[in-house]
Amino acid sequence: MNDYKENEIVFQTKFKKFIELLNNSRRLGVLTGAGVSTLSNIPDFRGNGGIYTKKFGDLDVEKILDINFFYENPKIFYQWASNVWYKLEQYKPNIVHKMLASLEEKGIVKDIFTQNIDFLHQRAGSKKVYEVHGSSLHNYCTVCHKHFTYEQISPIASKGEVPYCDSCGGVIKPDIVFYGESLNADILSRAEEVFSHQCDLCLVLGSSLNVGPINQMPVLALNNKAKLVIVNAQTTHLDKYSEIVFKDLFQFSSAMIEHFEK
Repeated sequence: MNDYKENEIVFQTKFKKFIELLNNSRRLGVLTGAGVSTLSNIPDFRGNGGIYTKKFGDLDVEKILDINFFYENPKIFYQWASNVWYKLEQYKPNIVHKMLASLEEKGIVKDIFTQNIDFLHQRAGSKKVYEVHGSSLHNYCTVCHKHFTYEQISPIASKGEVPYCDSCGGVIKPDIVFYGESLNADILSRAEEVFSHQCDLCLVLGSSLNVGPINQMPVLALNNKAKLVIVNAQTTHLDKYSEIVFKDLFQFSSAMIEHFEK
């Protein structure tokens, strides 16, 4: 958990600067990525040992997550997805989720834009969460578009079986953005509004900023003269434009909780 923990003196110097930025900001924009989920033992996609580093049989996972492949082979998708995406109740919110929920309660965080699909932000108590890549919390029939909850679908999908609509018999798909699909236009528009025009401090937590178009949100913030702060174990292409770069999500979140509980 603390493999990336920084020297305490170095960390505290940077943390003090962050608190000054936060105190002087009018609007904080928050973007979270897979690094946040890994603290809850959910594997990320591109990291060491991540989902994309392992094949499913002889198939690359990225192929399984292609929308055309899903329509042609829903059984293979659900066999692959059964162990993680439909057993999310096994995972618990971690200190990052709890820290953000606490800051929302205090009015410091207005909303969270997340690349994660595990709805752990909501389970930690955050109310205003925009899931830019969707989640299996919501599912829908690919024929008649009837909606189904996670609780309705997970008993079937967690066994690797294809769930079918009880109204028309169509295949049910999780409301997750697959390759070949567009992001939710309303969520993307909301993100562009926040990061382009509203926030003057942008905080990135646990994202390598490799996945577009949501990785452009910090760029929009920078173009609007906002300050950028990144907390991520690996380097990102925007580190050089950041006011501060932290490495350890646990260390940062612990310090935030301690600071605001004083």
